[in-house]
Amino acid sequence: MIVRIARKELTEQLRDGRFRASAAIIAVLLIGATAVGWRSWRDVSEEHTRAQAEAREHFECQEEKNPHAAAHYGLYLFKPKLPLAFVDPGIDPYTGVSVYLEAHQRNDLQHRPARDATALQRFGELTAAAVLQFLMPLLIVVLTFPSIAAEREQGTLRQVLSLGVQPGQLVAGKALGLAVSLGLIAVPAVAIGVYLLIQSGPDAEKTWPHALAMATGYLVYLGIFLLLSLTVSARARSSRAALITLLAFWIVNTMIAPRLATDLSRRWLPTPSSLEFHAAIDRDIRQGIDGHDPADERLRRLEEDLLTQYDVDFVEDLPVNFQGIALQASEEYGNAVFDRHHDTLWERFWLQNALRKGLGFVLPTLAIRELSMGLAGTDTSQYHEFSEAAETHRRIIVRTLNKDLEINGADLGFMYQAGPELWESMPLFRYEMPEIGSVLFRQAFACLALIFWLALSIELLNRSARSLRAD
Repeated sequence: MIVRIARKELTEQLRDGRFRASAAIIAVLLIGATAVGWRSWRDVSEEHTRAQAEAREHFECQEEKNPHAAAHYGLYLFKPKLPLAFVDPGIDPYTGVSVYLEAHQRNDLQHRPARDATALQRFGELTAAAVLQFLMPLLIVVLTFPSIAAEREQGTLRQVLSLGVQPGQLVAGKALGLAVSLGLIAVPAVAIGVYLLIQSGPDAEKTWPHALAMATGYLVYLGIFLLLSLTVSARARSSRAALITLLAFWIVNTMIAPRLATDLSRRWLPTPSSLEFHAAIDRDIRQGIDGHDPADERLRRLEEDLLTQYDVDFVEDLPVNFQGIALQASEEYGNAVFDRHHDTLWERFWLQNALRKGLGFVLPTLAIRELSMGLAGTDTSQYHEFSEAAETHRRIIVRTLNKDLEINGADLGFMYQAGPELWESMPLFRYEMPEIGSVLFRQAFACLALIFWLALSIELLNRSARSLRAD
């Protein structure tokens, strides 16, 4: 019986001109967004790879100079774009794509594409994730709101139930028929997405678990909207009331919730402005973390300790280069200040993230957004991971260069110069995609929120089916 009802529902949908028109629009948008997103991802990835190679070449081709001058010459690193970023670019356009490594400074990511975009582009960028998160639920609402309510209004629901059809069978059949009709829209886009993912290069193999998890997440998310829409249609007195209720739910979830969650997290858990943050770091480096240990005093104590350690009276008599040691000591102190302030800042960011993820238990769109960005490698966690990896790389390079100055420049001071062989010996930067287990662990809140909403929507639909009346 359920299959018969599903077949009837599917047939009616396919005969409905509204379904064909809306399905065609959504399918074109989804396929177009997927294809355009992949093309943009491929172009940007190639540019990043080329720019990374050129930056490394420029660093290695420096002329002979003091190693600390080479540390100030610096090196650019580019955040790799993981293959699934073509589905969901996440926060990447707003957080920057590259970071400049140099001595004494921990720089933020820069070159943010959103800054160069027009206001219209920032507002209206169409991605596959946006279609799945915003437009597909709207299509579900538009197609589902009259499925039971309209039959009640037309009197056909009484006839169906009088034939002995159980309400549960009726609701299950309609859900199955609607799910199949919606699947017909998504299948072409999914097939194209799979093909494009295969064409994404050597990293594609590592991405399949992430892609499967993302597909499952969106399946659950859209299933939630389908079940809730049927529930409202079964309980509403009229199809108009069902439509108003479902549109209100859709608007709150997709239009209001993302902005509201961001504003609430900023209001309840404020963070310092960029100017305040960097001013506090500069102050702690100059005056000391406790405010009573200025840089000159730290340098004087270091000099006294070294003279005592090597039992000499003057810096010129040291068997090592004092400038190399002093510069590295300054780096270590600066690193401690950077860690202190960045750790405090990120603790606040993690609380803001937790708040947004917690709101996913109230508004499912927030949950799928977090999960989608996490699996695409474009969320806050992976921004933080790349930033930390880049900072670790910066410290390795600066420490190596200062160590060379300390050991090999004992008699020359700042006159010591090193050659290209030292620049070429610097390690290459590598950033690996997080394993699927790690990503799902970080997104546990989002996963649990979607499971919660799926269980809730199933229970609500079951109750609605048990209490379904023809009048």
